[in-house]
Amino acid sequence: MILKKMGLMMAAGVLAISTITGCNSSSTGDTSASGQTSTNEDGTVDIEVWGTNIGYKPITKGSKLYDFYKEKLGVGVIHPYVEWNGGTNYLNQLNLKIAANEMPDLFIPQQGIEDSLAKNGAIADLTDLLPKYAPNVWEAIPQDMWDVVKANDPTGQGRIYYIPGVVEYGRYAGMIRQDWLDKLGLTMPKTQDEYVNVLEAFRDKDPNGNGQKDELPTGGREQARWMDHLFAMYGVAMFEGYPEWDIYNGELTYSAVTPNMRAALEFAAKLYKEGLIDKESLLNTKDKWDGKIQSDKAGNYFHWVEHGNLILENLEKNTGVKANFTVLPVPEVEGYEGFYTMKRFAPPQWVIKNNKDENKLMATLKLLNNMYDKKNWKDLFLGVEGMHYEMKDGKAVKLPDDKSSQENQLLNPYSTLATLDFTIDLFNSTSSEDSKWAIDQVTRNMQEAQKYAKVIAGDGMPASVYDSFPDINNRTLYVEYATKIILGQYPISKFDEFVDKWNASGGEEVTKRAREWYAKVQK
Repeated sequence: MILKKMGLMMAAGVLAISTITGCNSSSTGDTSASGQTSTNEDGTVDIEVWGTNIGYKPITKGSKLYDFYKEKLGVGVIHPYVEWNGGTNYLNQLNLKIAANEMPDLFIPQQGIEDSLAKNGAIADLTDLLPKYAPNVWEAIPQDMWDVVKANDPTGQGRIYYIPGVVEYGRYAGMIRQDWLDKLGLTMPKTQDEYVNVLEAFRDKDPNGNGQKDELPTGGREQARWMDHLFAMYGVAMFEGYPEWDIYNGELTYSAVTPNMRAALEFAAKLYKEGLIDKESLLNTKDKWDGKIQSDKAGNYFHWVEHGNLILENLEKNTGVKANFTVLPVPEVEGYEGFYTMKRFAPPQWVIKNNKDENKLMATLKLLNNMYDKKNWKDLFLGVEGMHYEMKDGKAVKLPDDKSSQENQLLNPYSTLATLDFTIDLFNSTSSEDSKWAIDQVTRNMQEAQKYAKVIAGDGMPASVYDSFPDINNRTLYVEYATKIILGQYPISKFDEFVDKWNASGGEEVTKRAREWYAKVQK
């Protein structure tokens, strides 16, 4: 089964390269997919926007969120449902749209696709457009980050082709069931040995009290993702399961090929063998793993700390249990300096189709300018009254998460731009009395997570360092070896073979490019 998934992943990578290569400036037609410019009677223009959607309803013309965005931002937003699935399915569907000459007007790129699109003239050069037509975007992004974006221009001309996501605080951490620790009389683990003892207690002592011993001490998802907490204690730079670049032995190095990674994989394999990791971790989709967490089964997971209220509310709805999650301090391992990876540069947030239809191009810039206007942020966070929030005693409060009825709030700038204090204020000022217990946990944990967050040296590195080496960019070799080592199909000694293969298959050249980039941005 795992080999089959690997094959699908590699096939997706081939599709990405082949479809992007076929995309050039002639593919940016001046009409919408329907063949007509979508100008409404009131003069507003509709644009098609693609972004992250983890199961919410799409935005269709005339829907409540469509009307809200049109009123608030002055542009009609059409957002078809595209299954996210960790970004893999989204990228495949986006490639199909590009190949069919139906590129969305505004979209989130994935896995470096923006580089090939920029080289082929398929996305707009924003260098002059943003200051003139979207000054709120231009002013919201720190100048030093724009400088890095220019340095990352795949055309080598120092131009801007994407709007970066900006995160000024540590967003990620391992989360652990404090109520399970309390029930079993355990203290928060500080060392790796203490952490293993806690996992063993979660496995053996029925902390959820249902008498079935169905607890999963910890776990993750397919492609060895979303178990970054197991690697963090070894100082492995890891971002949502993607190995990253940081300083090792005084040089910028890909974390996947370091002794730190070798030790982390050996530890993960030991946990798997002893039943301390969910046996389906390397098969779990997002929905499946989330479902286990929200069914009162998982003692420890890794994710965005600020999304904890969704986990907590759904867990209570499913089981009646008001769980108590808290941040897992990075367990100490002798000889290593652990941390949770932080990147000020989130992956590129938005690119704009190089639209020959001037109305659509201007409408897209208008949308961005109004979305990045801080006066609109709270309204965009709240969404539609009756769908996303309700008024109680004169206060706007967020409604519980409900994918069956809520349209997807994809234009929510807090998640890619706001500071820690602003985000916490948004949560606290819009929470209902019923959800206050969950929001209190989230805000407490967001503050706690900052103690363990470290900005890595490779923050902001462009995907162009992987040009001509798509398998390295897609982690193909890494996922194969990491998966088999964790499952026990390969001994840890195979890690050395992986490093040799990685270097021989382009790793040496990619490392050279990465270090040249680092030297340039350090000047």
